Amino acid sequence: MAEDAIAQIPRATPPTLVIRPPRKWMPVDFREIWEYRELLYFFIWRDVKVRYKQTALGFLWALIQPLLMVLIFSFFFGRLARIPSGGLPYSLFALAALLPWILFSEGLTRTTNSMVSNANIMTKVYYPRLIMPLAGILSPLIDFAVAFILLIGMMIHFQVMPLPTIALLPLFIALGLLSSFGIGLWLSALNVMYRDFQYVVPFLIQVGLFASPIVYPSYLVPEDLRLFYWLNPMSGVIEGSRWALFGTPLPLELLLLSCGVVIVLITTGLLYFRRMEQYFADVV
Repeated sequence: MAEDAIAQIPRATPPTLVIRPPRKWMPVDFREIWEYRELLYFFIWRDVKVRYKQTALGFLWALIQPLLMVLIFSFFFGRLARIPSGGLPYSLFALAALLPWILFSEGLTRTTNSMVSNANIMTKVYYPRLIMPLAGILSPLIDFAVAFILLIGMMIHFQVMPLPTIALLPLFIALGLLSSFGIGLWLSALNVMYRDFQYVVPFLIQVGLFASPIVYPSYLVPEDLRLFYWLNPMSGVIEGSRWALFGTPLPLELLLLSCGVVIVLITTGLLYFRRMEQYFADVV
């Protein structure tokens, strides 16, 4: 009797899970990335800890690097070459450009290597792969905040008061981060397939250091080359940062072109990254 009663109880239908191959062009699921925000925080904090692990000076390296570069630039370009600095002390002129450039270059380097350096984790568990390049561009922000103290100290030393436009400085820093993120999305996906790109990036950063208005103002570029020069989004970021801090000239067309290039880089970079994401675990 008991067995007959049990047999008459309707059995629950097990859920059906349908697995389909991913589409070639997949949209970005920002809600999923938000759900994994704690993992993003873990990646950022891990990058910071690894960078300064077993170092005697710790976060002081974030001050030493731009300070030494400013001293070298001030001697060779400010004193020997006598490059104009718009009425500002040359060391202050160069440092205001170096800080967003270092933030950009560090973010680009870490983003490019993010997929390969996290290969062991990526092949074992699932999480949105976009979190890794995101952590790569956000972790250098801590170094930037520490180095910004040096800029404040130099402004006090030279008695240069910040303008009200300094409130717009975070917008230009965000534009620099987006530039790094857009290029980094391309390079991080390509680096999984072709490891040559991890050697190309340091060379590109060295070239970009002099292809951006860091040691010289952008108005020194010949007019017939300015259109190509302004295709570098960091030109708008650097000149915009100087304008926000000191009120130096900022061509509106330069800023608009930089924003347009960044939009193209972000859009195409996201599409390409999502297109290649399905192959990462197999190739890396």
